Amino acid sequence: MDNLTHSLVGAVLGQAGLKRTTGLAMPALIIGANLPDVDAACFFWLHGTEHLAFRRGITHGPPALVLLPLVLAGLLWAFDRWQTRRGTRPEGRLPVRFGWLYAMAFVGCLSHPFFDWLNVYGIRLLEPFSSQWFYGDTLFIIDPWLWALLIASVWWSRRREKAGAEWARAGQVGVAAVLAYIGVNGWISAQQEGEGRLIAQMEFGKVRVSGDNLETQTTAKVIASPMPLQFWEREVLVGSEGIWLKEECYSYDDCYARAVSENICALPNLAAARRTNSQLDAFLFWSRAPFATRAADGSVVLRDARFTDPRVEDRFSLALPDVKCEELP
Repeated sequence: MDNLTHSLVGAVLGQAGLKRTTGLAMPALIIGANLPDVDAACFFWLHGTEHLAFRRGITHGPPALVLLPLVLAGLLWAFDRWQTRRGTRPEGRLPVRFGWLYAMAFVGCLSHPFFDWLNVYGIRLLEPFSSQWFYGDTLFIIDPWLWALLIASVWWSRRREKAGAEWARAGQVGVAAVLAYIGVNGWISAQQEGEGRLIAQMEFGKVRVSGDNLETQTTAKVIASPMPLQFWEREVLVGSEGIWLKEECYSYDDCYARAVSENICALPNLAAARRTNSQLDAFLFWSRAPFATRAADGSVVLRDARFTDPRVEDRFSLALPDVKCEELP
């Protein structure tokens, strides 16, 4: 998710009562909720599509989720001691207890991979032990409705706090509302994925005889991709071997005709090429729904069916000038 969402999640957790645990608990929660995104620094040394294979990996895995909060807690603890020596420590700050400070930083950090998992981009939750990608397919990466819930919860809680009333309950209601919103979106995605599986069986399935029954088997993937603003809508992608059907063309013949008109090529065998092309290897490692399109010179441009918006597709595509586009079978 975007960093505003992560920050607001840390803030609402603090307003739910966690900031009572120790001094500087709120900074620990908010900064901790953003800390795994230190991997964004890879843009300084990685080029092209290489960042796609690096992001949401090592800094989002179990070792980092233990070590990053420890570093943050140490820095905040040292900051409190530094202010004390200078005589600038705020009088109203609670005593800073390192154990609780680490716990709050850990909770903040732990919220980050959970919310990142909720969208279609994916996250490698077990890095460095496993490089498997996990996908929640529940929320769009920027969700204004989620912003509204989080901002309203923090505002309501802070307003009660300033009035001298019990404020933690408002934050707790906000946390419950956010979890309910996520649950509803998860249910919508599950329903849409179920419909997509039926399409996969009809369009990509292979029928085999099992006793007196006919069984349809398919290796096609189904992605229910949340839409921006319209959280109740999903773009259902059903695909296999570089052919992706979208909701608006559930007929294979219709999609084939549209694919030809949009200059989509047969997905080439790139196993050998990726061993010598770091950009290609990075793209295929990251891509969940790869397909090939024809460039102006007849070569191949690799894209991902999840990210075909013209405003962002250049960030999620790779030109292969030495690979010629071949017609779809």
